[in-house]
Amino acid sequence: MSTEPRINDRIRVPEVRLVGPSGEQVGIVPLAKALELAQEYDLDLVEVAATARPPVCKLMDYGKFKYESAMKAREARKNQAHTVIKEMKLRPKIDPHDYDTKKGHVVRFLKQGDKVKITIMFRGREQSRPELGFRLLQRLAEDVQDLGFVESSAKQDGRNMIMVLGPHKKKTEAMAEARALADARKAERLGRTPGAAPEAEEAVEAVEAAPAAEVEQPVDTEQES
Repeated sequence: MSTEPRINDRIRVPEVRLVGPSGEQVGIVPLAKALELAQEYDLDLVEVAATARPPVCKLMDYGKFKYESAMKAREARKNQAHTVIKEMKLRPKIDPHDYDTKKGHVVRFLKQGDKVKITIMFRGREQSRPELGFRLLQRLAEDVQDLGFVESSAKQDGRNMIMVLGPHKKKTEAMAEARALADARKAERLGRTPGAAPEAEEAVEAVEAAPAAEVEQPVDTEQES
């Protein structure tokens, strides 16, 4: 069935409750009179409440109305954000360089407004030292506390220990900030805003590639060190 409203001569009722082009209430008029007014104003007669008795119709430019509605729907979809759960895997005896690299990825994910699942993988005799993994997770949580918080505390899951970090910023906020900083950087390149903030570079790189309600989608982004 079509979801389009009936317009003009497709309306099949003896009378309608008419609303004028500026939203004013005209009242109940015969259909023929409503169609006559539509022609007089060079507008369409659009049925906006078919179940009312009598149906409510409005005088409007239906083509323009459909275009504006489509633009609003497109903008709403553009501003939607998918909250993705990234995953970072570490070993309990990770070396300092690898730790800094992994932490950098976690920072980037949190800046994008994504959650991060941190997995500590134990092998062999490491399984008898769960405190190593716990301390590592605590250290990581403290290192990124300005950007995220512990959403799910560390817990053992078979041979692994898992913790989930949530971002302080919502995905939509991160995307809006990234767009603003990207515009500032573009304007600076064109010479319109010579005083643009230098920190824009890092923030934009962290967020501007983020995908556009919020839906969680687990993504395995890193393998073990």
